[in-house]
Amino acid sequence: MTSTMTTVADFAADTATTVPALSAAEQEELIRTHMPLVGHLVRDMLTRIPNHIHRDDLTSAGLHALVTAARGWDPTRGIPFHRFATTRIRGAILDELRSLDWATRSVRTKARATDATRQNLTTTLGRTPTPEELAQALGTTTNDLHQTDNDVQRATVLSLQGFTTSSADDLVTEPTPGPEDMLLRREQIGYLHHAIDSLPERLHYVISEYFLKERPMAEIAADLGVTESRISQLRAEALSLLKDGLNTHLDPHLAPVPENPDGITARRRAGYYAAISSNTSMQSRLAMTNAYGHTPFAKGAA
Repeated sequence: MTSTMTTVADFAADTATTVPALSAAEQEELIRTHMPLVGHLVRDMLTRIPNHIHRDDLTSAGLHALVTAARGWDPTRGIPFHRFATTRIRGAILDELRSLDWATRSVRTKARATDATRQNLTTTLGRTPTPEELAQALGTTTNDLHQTDNDVQRATVLSLQGFTTSSADDLVTEPTPGPEDMLLRREQIGYLHHAIDSLPERLHYVISEYFLKERPMAEIAADLGVTESRISQLRAEALSLLKDGLNTHLDPHLAPVPENPDGITARRRAGYYAAISSNTSMQSRLAMTNAYGHTPFAKGAA
């Protein structure tokens, strides 16, 4: 994974040699001024794709495209640099998604059917269906269902509201979800917020500062008096806890089964899962978003 801390000079050195319309100083000023544009476009894309796609991968591709745009922009053509760069940054992000996409059409088709059936059963039963119920509704076996879930977890270019059967370009045109889909989405967002709030103090701090406040690892490491490598380890530990905690409540069949239920690690994890349950309710989860599924406030803001 390419670090977002890569310097502008590193990106510029990696681009093809062209005859620039601007001086090197003018190009660098454009790049520095428009770096927030990359962050904005990456955040916009991250709202439409699964959480397991790393922000750093998309940011790296976007920054590289920004440098290329600065080198190739000709102000005499009358196209504002903001619009010129936006087109190229979005294209680079989509290219990065395509490079990560390995899932076959059959995997996406089965995933779409599984997801739609699970949502329909959830609405009908008023709860998450068991693997046996879902398999019966799909006319398949639980083994095949687990295999599909495993394939889906390894796939990277998927839509937020279901699994797409088309290309990465379609990710930028997300259809408006129906009432049931919106309710499920708001439930998931609410669970995520409560799961973050239930993390142990140090893990909660790392996740909040890195993902919600978008602070660099170096600053977080300085705050806690540890190395950046340790912050990376804490982030990975927190993400693992979040994933397993959410699966425990939203998709129990995906929740891990501890090898030693009486061990210290298993007991700590069980305590975390219980903390999520005690800190959440239907009302509190839906209160995290408005009727459109948007968070109406900046969590953690002063």
